This record gives sequence, structure tokens and C-alpha cells, in this order.
Amino acid sequence: MNPVLALLLRVPLHGLGLLVAALPRPLELVLGRALGRFGLLVDFKRRGIARENMRRCLPELGPRELDALLRANYEHYGILGLELLHMFAPIPGHFRRYAERVMRVTGFENWEKAHAKGKGVLVFGGHSANWELGSAAGGLHGTKPTIVTRHLKPKWLDEWMEKTRLSTGVACAYQPRTMGAILKALRRQETLGFVIDQYMPPPMGEPLRFFGATVHTLTAVAPLARRTGAAIVPVHNIREEDGVIRLYFGPEFILSDDDRADSQRMAEVLEKDIRATPSQWLWAHRRFKNAVWPEPQRRRQPA
Repeated sequence: MNPVLALLLRVPLHGLGLLVAALPRPLELVLGRALGRFGLLVDFKRRGIARENMRRCLPELGPRELDALLRANYEHYGILGLELLHMFAPIPGHFRRYAERVMRVTGFENWEKAHAKGKGVLVFGGHSANWELGSAAGGLHGTKPTIVTRHLKPKWLDEWMEKTRLSTGVACAYQPRTMGAILKALRRQETLGFVIDQYMPPPMGEPLRFFGATVHTLTAVAPLARRTGAAIVPVHNIREEDGVIRLYFGPEFILSDDDRADSQRMAEVLEKDIRATPSQWLWAHRRFKNAVWPEPQRRRQPA
């Protein structure tokens, strides 16, 4: 990226980071919802993607229910945007303190039981509530998480994000060559985090059922667990009405002898979690690229 453009990006991000750092949490929630409602008015493209995804995935909802869910979803995006800006506040230790203030962890005993097996832990989940704060909460609880991600541009942004994540104990394994870092982390009995709710083409993804569609989904977790002996634990983030975000560690996911069947069951666990808090998922993401949807059932004509 052009150095001038990189600077023009850095200044407003740090400025907005300072602004949100000064906001009380209740005001942050109010402003975030307002920003989300404004975004709903002007974001024609993503709004259409989100509504179409909701319509296909949740056919039981009528038009008014879809409108209400879409509005709540965009209010979530507004809050999420302000939460993520805390990562750019140029105040030493701010993001760590913010995570400690807004995050709570439940089901931690499930991670402890899995970790006690001594082979490391693989956690899987999706982009619900705030996944960056969820990772931070895991790091602050001593799980020593490594997330699989990509380098960002410009370079200062990549370095800033890495430093901010490390402040809460979260390390990164960068695509496309991540296996070495993953295996080293597991040998150290640490935790690897995977999000499996994004479109993932071959060879890392395979067609699985998800919300009724057949769509390419990451299938690396089960084979990796079988290869290394690592335990698997599902995670889910939920933002409560009062602004507290809860990171929930579910019971250990037990493998069968079929990697594809296990990957399918993981997708079903994730779908169940999304259905529990549908307004807090990334419906505006193009998750269902190249998906095959079931044919709509035709009503039988009276004899």
C-alpha cells in the first residue's frame, strides 16, 4: 500500500480507538445500535445478501420477522464495529483491560478436562457476537490460544493487530503455511482456534450440509485431531442485553471413525449455536457461495 494511504488509514483508526476508549459501555451499546440502523439504510448490497441468507436459512420466518431480525443484525454490526475499534486505541494495555471488563467465561471446566489429556486442544466456533474478544477471553484465562488467520496490509496494521492480540495472550498462525506453527502449539499443549462458518473451497473445504444447503465448509479439524490426539471443544460467543459477552466452552466433541461425518456434526453444532442467537451472526457475509439449496416443496394439488 502507498505509504501516504497507509498513514491516512492509521490516523483515523487510532483516533476512533481513542474515542471509543472513553465511552461508558451503556453509551457504547446505544451508539452502536444507532450506527447499525444507519448502516441498514445505506448498505444496499450487504443488506440484500443478509436478507437473502436469512430467507433461505430460516424459511419459518415471515416478512415481518425477517425485517426484525435484519434490523437486530445490523444493530449488532454497529456494536461490533465499536468493539473492534478498541483494538486500535493507542493506550498501552487498553484492549486487555477492555476484554477483562466486558467478557465472562462459562463452561471453562470443559476446556480444563480436555486440556488434562495432554495433547493440546482444538476449539471450533463461528463469527458470533465478537470473536476477537472471545479469543482474548480465552487467552486471559490461560488457554494459550493460537488463531489461524492471514497477514493484513499495510504492514503497520498487521503488526498492530498481532501486538494487540498478544497483549491478551493470543498468538497467530498465518496462512497459507500454518501446519508447522499448529503442530508446535499442540506439542506445547496449547489451544488452536478455528472458525468453520466461512466459505472454504477445496482442498481445505468439502461440501457439507449447513442450514439446509450443501456448501463448502472447513473440514480440517477432525483429521488434525485424529493425527495429533488433540481434544476438540466447541465454543460460542453470546452478547447479553447488558453488554456482557459470554464465551461458552461446550463439552468435548467426541470423534467417531469417519472424518467427514465428524465434520458434518461440527457444522450441525455450529448451526445450532447460530440459531440460538441469530441476530449476532454474520448474515451479510457471502457464506453460501456456490451452495446447492434443496428444491422448494410444492404444495399438492387437490384431487
